[in-house]
Amino acid sequence: MARFGKVLTAMVTPFADDGSLDLETAASLAQWLVDNGSDGLVVAGTTGEAPTLTHDEQIDLIGTVVSAVDAPVVAGAGSNDTAAAVELTERAQEAGADGILSVTPYYNRPSQAGLAKHFATVSGATDLPVLIYDIPVRTGRKVDTATLLELAHGVANIVGIKDAAGDPAETAALIAQAPEGFEVYSGDDSLTLPLLAVGAVGVIGVATHWAGTEHADMIAAFEGGDVGAAAKINASLMPSFDYETGLTAPNPIPAKAMMRLIGIPVGRCRPPLDVEPEGLAEAAAEVLAGTRLGADG
Repeated sequence: MARFGKVLTAMVTPFADDGSLDLETAASLAQWLVDNGSDGLVVAGTTGEAPTLTHDEQIDLIGTVVSAVDAPVVAGAGSNDTAAAVELTERAQEAGADGILSVTPYYNRPSQAGLAKHFATVSGATDLPVLIYDIPVRTGRKVDTATLLELAHGVANIVGIKDAAGDPAETAALIAQAPEGFEVYSGDDSLTLPLLAVGAVGVIGVATHWAGTEHADMIAAFEGGDVGAAAKINASLMPSFDYETGLTAPNPIPAKAMMRLIGIPVGRCRPPLDVEPEGLAEAAAEVLAGTRLGADG
């Protein structure tokens, strides 16, 4: 299980001061994350500001990270345009990605039949394993459990889901009926431990940027049967979960502020996420102080 690893970080995309893509820092950040608790990386996802990247930038970023690390790299290659998602998926495979993360088509809100056709079409464009990314708070459309099961049983290379739907009971129902080898990754850091309890294999996280080791320790404790220790680690991560997104500083604004504090020059977000609230750096420092990295520093 956990073909891509148990702790994956949805990596921020570094930009230079002029807003251009900073591939040198992307390579350094990727290696730093792998050295600090990440088993694998998700590149050009939502946290990676994919909506503001050109397709060429996405592929350059994927290729850079693949070359920089000896770890699984899952490429964000989704779109609300099926043809565009197919093109990105084909190019991501050519760039060396180990897997594809395909987000639910957003804004145009297709029917469940439309979603099933979209994901089957995208998956048919690659030999790589595909994870569906279900995040209705951003896309405006939940992928129903029945649709997920249809795809899991009917499309050989749809191998799992990044679950950010916020409903552990429904996730439990999905896992109970999914084929053997279908893997669920938590896509909501605060729900990782509850989802592990119903059969998830790991997390694709944001707070793992600065608390990857803590996430690895929590998963190991849970899998080792020490639920109390896992719960204690999860409790210690609550400040990180509270910090990582909010109405005044939505993800990935806080993650980028944190990485700058740590000393990795990832720059700021591209518009419209380029406005940071006052006090964010101070909040980042307070959160970091409660982690292993803060204690070491």
